[in-house]
Amino acid sequence: MTEQQFEPGSFRDRQARIFYYKKTVYRGLNKQALKEWEEFSSTQLFSRLLHQKKLIPTERLDRESSELIPGSEQWATILKHRTIPFISYPYEWSFGMLKDAALLQLELLLGALEEGMILKDSSPFNVQWHGTDPVFIDLTSFHKLLPGDPWVGYRQFCQLFLYPLLLLAYKNVPFQPWLRGSLEGFQPDDFLRLMSVRDYLRPGVIAHVFLQARAQALYGSTKRNIRAELRTAGFDARLIKANVLGLYKLVQRLTWQCSRSTWSDYANQSPYQFEDAERKIKFVREIVSTRHWPLIWDLGCNTGTFSRIAAEHADYVVALDSDQVAIERFYQVLRQERQTKILPLLTNIADPSPNLGWRGLERKPLKNRGEPDLVLCLALVHHLVITANIPLDELVDWLAELGADLIIEFVTKDDPMVKTLLHNKEDQYAEYDKENFERILSSRFAIRRQDTLGSRSRILYHATGPSTR
Repeated sequence: MTEQQFEPGSFRDRQARIFYYKKTVYRGLNKQALKEWEEFSSTQLFSRLLHQKKLIPTERLDRESSELIPGSEQWATILKHRTIPFISYPYEWSFGMLKDAALLQLELLLGALEEGMILKDSSPFNVQWHGTDPVFIDLTSFHKLLPGDPWVGYRQFCQLFLYPLLLLAYKNVPFQPWLRGSLEGFQPDDFLRLMSVRDYLRPGVIAHVFLQARAQALYGSTKRNIRAELRTAGFDARLIKANVLGLYKLVQRLTWQCSRSTWSDYANQSPYQFEDAERKIKFVREIVSTRHWPLIWDLGCNTGTFSRIAAEHADYVVALDSDQVAIERFYQVLRQERQTKILPLLTNIADPSPNLGWRGLERKPLKNRGEPDLVLCLALVHHLVITANIPLDELVDWLAELGADLIIEFVTKDDPMVKTLLHNKEDQYAEYDKENFERILSSRFAIRRQDTLGSRSRILYHATGPSTR
């Protein structure tokens, strides 16, 4: 990428714009945004958050450096951001990830209030990850708090942070499909309908759901100047701080009793004999260790055994699985270890996140966020073909389009797991056999190595394609 390309998701910011030039991330600021940036970057809060790695590392370019970037003349100044290894979205996060992102948002807001500032919005899309470390990326959100001004991001915080967390914590209903279905999150009145009478007694429901819904009904279309009324009534930063502190305590105490799921105990109920498991690990480790990989995808990562092996020889590993419990547990373990090279994401490969937002450009599909150099596809093919009814050739075509090396496992119909998947289901998968799989794989890739495990029902392959970088 050599020409300037704007980040579509930043089009709604009237004062600043994210763009890419020569694979580097920049932000152009107009005069007002520059003034706010200078105020924020001169605070002790800015220095402290950078030191704590809670803000994306950023530098302001001098005039000479800015002039090397096409179109820089339209901006008052240009900021250069450190590149995030892999962009992710809240509808791909586990409960713990959204909770930690919410706590970071509130922590930043409390720090801003101490500096006489506030954040313009409260969107989880302003948070990204270095492994399991949340990082705030919208540095132009900070601006001076004027006397009597409210926290305008309160409702957005509820809609995109609090309500999704309450849904899973109180109702055990996944929030990810709801957030994927609406980038604005839950409307207060809609969310209130999901709460039972009993739920009204739970922490936060009356204060942040019922009263929000009522306020929306009363003031949603009013012509009254609410800000002026708040200013006249003596509304000040102390009231905002009290609200934020209350929310922080509420979010901090929220828990999700993640019960056992279909695949969360897969490692403990593994169909592999000890020798086969060790042989599989050896196969993957030998191939992964042949070089250093900038980016590896681990499809169907489950508890992350192979993500960890991959991380030993990669800059970054994106670990994808459709099981919410497995991803949450993996995240919590990685978080305790302060792992910064593995990003666990809740993703169904049969139905991954599509283009979303204005003109379908604000939120990107997986491939557009970082093409992998190596893909691990272990113990997954049979689930995609038999459970999700993805044609075998279509699956291999998609893997080939990624343009990466591939370590893939084929599980035959003789395997107990495949027999379980076919139980009480008509076998319409005549094309699903080892010979046909190898024919399809070899037509898209060059098979470099293969190994049949001792069970004889599981075969490992290392393959490379013509477009492999």
